[in-house]
Amino acid sequence: MRIIDTHAHVIPPGVVAAMRVGDAPDGIALDNVDGTPWVVHRQGYRYPLPAHFHDLTARLAHMDTMGISEAVVSIAPPMFLYWADVAEGVDAARLVNDELARMARDSGGRLSALATLPMRDPDAAVAELRRAVGELGLRGAEIGPHVEGVQLDHVGLRPVLAAAQELRAPLLLHPYYVGAEPELADFYLTNLLGNPWQTAVCAARLILSGTLDRFPSLDLVLVHGGGHLPYQHGRLDRGHEVRSEAQGCRDLPSSYLRRFHYDSLTHDPGALRFLLELVGADRVVYGTDVPFDMGGGPLAEQLGGYRVDDDVSACVAHRNADRLFTSTGAISHG
Repeated sequence: MRIIDTHAHVIPPGVVAAMRVGDAPDGIALDNVDGTPWVVHRQGYRYPLPAHFHDLTARLAHMDTMGISEAVVSIAPPMFLYWADVAEGVDAARLVNDELARMARDSGGRLSALATLPMRDPDAAVAELRRAVGELGLRGAEIGPHVEGVQLDHVGLRPVLAAAQELRAPLLLHPYYVGAEPELADFYLTNLLGNPWQTAVCAARLILSGTLDRFPSLDLVLVHGGGHLPYQHGRLDRGHEVRSEAQGCRDLPSSYLRRFHYDSLTHDPGALRFLLELVGADRVVYGTDVPFDMGGGPLAEQLGGYRVDDDVSACVAHRNADRLFTSTGAISHG
């Protein structure tokens, strides 16, 4: 069976080359730790740079070991650069997207890519989305669940959502940070709890604000199994019933759960089973978060002992990804 990884990160080789010579955006640099290169952000965040993070041959070989046929790759979220100078962010997005397109073209049909957008400048983000989809052949975009505290339901970001809906370009919403949140600094909680919390807050705001009503055909993908959202939808419904502040959407919040797609990366087969039964197998796509240490394994491993019929398995493995990402150009089946 074909298996498409829809949540997989890369740093394109051209960007890594810029890091090596000290010419990368926002001062991103490389360090050597016991013979292994590490990416170092000036804000303090750092992580390893294994070969399959940036080298196409190594990435395809790693996909083979995971049983992955194809992948829809996106930039590592710490490289969104929403905090950088606006003009620098625009230039960096163009560089990254050109490099992502080159990786996809050179992959023999095994990689497709999602653009990154300079979200601090919505007009520039719209222009870059149009260029990335229309000229570079990218399949949509990966954006943060907020833009340095400006939430995606903010009126100023509506042009980006409108353009994505018009272009039928899915938006993969991915948490980001380059330094620990003070209240979550211990125990790696910035990632363990902070990432799924960011996703849940964003999705809840898009629902409760009426943004999903405003953009009825916008395709959104929530990583990490949707964060906390699927498991607290009853609380949102209760709030909608009893609090006027939570009544900005036309229908009960839980009725919007199927407006999103969700990746399979829950780290618990029971949680994945709950998600499949809650939103339907047609809304879940396979994702690994490769190459980060909080990533997941092959699809069978993520399902654990949970047995699914062939139709459900095909939906999660490739059918949903084909449907979701073919609107901007078919994923190659080569």
